[in-house]
Amino acid sequence: MILCARFHLPPMYEAALPALIALAEGLTPAVQALPPDGVLADLAGAEKYFGQDAGQLAAVLRVRALAHFGLDCAIGLAPNPVLARMAARDAGPGTTCTVRPDEVDRFLAAKPVRALDGVGRSTARTLCAYGLDTVGRLADAPPGTVQRILGARPGRELQERARGIDRTPVVPPASALPQALGFGRAGDAGASMLAAGRSFPRDELDPVRHRRALLSLAEELGVRLRGAGQVCRSLSLTVRYADRSTTTRTRSLPEPSAHSPALAGLAYALHAALGLQRARVRGISLRAEGLGPAELAAHQLTFDPEDERARRIEAVADRARARFGPRAIVPGTLSDAA
Repeated sequence: MILCARFHLPPMYEAALPALIALAEGLTPAVQALPPDGVLADLAGAEKYFGQDAGQLAAVLRVRALAHFGLDCAIGLAPNPVLARMAARDAGPGTTCTVRPDEVDRFLAAKPVRALDGVGRSTARTLCAYGLDTVGRLADAPPGTVQRILGARPGRELQERARGIDRTPVVPPASALPQALGFGRAGDAGASMLAAGRSFPRDELDPVRHRRALLSLAEELGVRLRGAGQVCRSLSLTVRYADRSTTTRTRSLPEPSAHSPALAGLAYALHAALGLQRARVRGISLRAEGLGPAELAAHQLTFDPEDERARRIEAVADRARARFGPRAIVPGTLSDAA
């Protein structure tokens, strides 16, 4: 069984998240980060090793989190990662929602199609326009019809998820687990991605505050990447809503970069593409992926003096931060940020 745990972290407890991940690693080495507040764990080996079923192991994780940190979590147990994440969203605080293999069809059938991972508001509106408003109806639709609506590959993959099929393994990021969560150092050996997150103290509807958080995240990632002599090839944006559901979108940069304005520009584009409007947002995380040495990355030369000036200022600001601390120099927009 796959376990998905979503920890209920007030902002002041966010620094405890890596330690919570370590608790899950005490049960199984197959642990994958789910920024900004959760983990996936493959319990297949752990069930055999400890001689306990998945429900008992989930209870152990909950008790340890409460004992060590005073924090509770919602846990989903299911045969694959997609179902486990959905089950965790259904679980209330302090409870475990278990979906056994013979219960998958019943668990999915009546859910709105928006509940499926990978279905945003635009895709949901398109599917509902064709009468495919529930997961069960999407699963039962002719494959050719779904693929004509969404495209061959997206249609096939989404219909598989609607049928409870997910071939994605739980992939632990080796020694880079803290980096995947946005904690630790970007320069640690083995890092393949780097992330940072922000939680809002209440449901945040203001898109200006969303963009401000994105700028802060892009600045943080840029500083850490440059400090480690690395660049990234793509960014992934994850938005967490008031109902604990999330949306994730990924897009490649025009060229590998650690330039904060380039990261911020792509983050803004990813956010705008979601069309959130009045969405009640509780947290935003940004993940830099495809990391590589900066000295091996090609940079397209330009004759834009503003770009060159911005990069020189960025280098000076990095030296000031290295000497006086990360808050020594911040963009004017963030000058009064907490």
